[in-house]
Amino acid sequence: MTEFKSVEIERTFDAPIATIWQMWTEADHFASWYGPMGASIPTCVMNVEVGGRRHLCMEMDTPNGPMQMWFVGEYTEVSPVTRLVYTEAMSNEAGDVLSPADMGTPGDGPSPTEVVVELTDAGEQTHMKMQHIGIPHDSPGGMGWNMALDKLEALLAG
Repeated sequence: MTEFKSVEIERTFDAPIATIWQMWTEADHFASWYGPMGASIPTCVMNVEVGGRRHLCMEMDTPNGPMQMWFVGEYTEVSPVTRLVYTEAMSNEAGDVLSPADMGTPGDGPSPTEVVVELTDAGEQTHMKMQHIGIPHDSPGGMGWNMALDKLEALLAG
């Protein structure tokens, strides 16, 4: 039996729901917080509509020098300002989907994976439930999501 793998995170942000929606759906805002500590997003293209594509590059310094990781996906559900669902797969710069083996990493998870973001209006706060299906909660991807959301909280507080 295959174990169900997913990162599941709930957070309450000190910002109205419209602000949190923008942080998830506008490329400049998304690029400002996405990725683990030390990562930057120099390329972020997001066509946030059902069937719309997304393509982004994450850059970070590693002990072996600078590294780029490209991701591509498609929006499968967009319900402003409460629900966003998109696929995500590793890709090359041209947007061609790559398998974990293509990237030289172990992995038996699904490709693409799926990200589900649900937002609930709590007045001047917003409750977020985020699930990344296909990524184990105790994986580097799970740790990366927590670091990214920490960056989002700091950005909102700043």
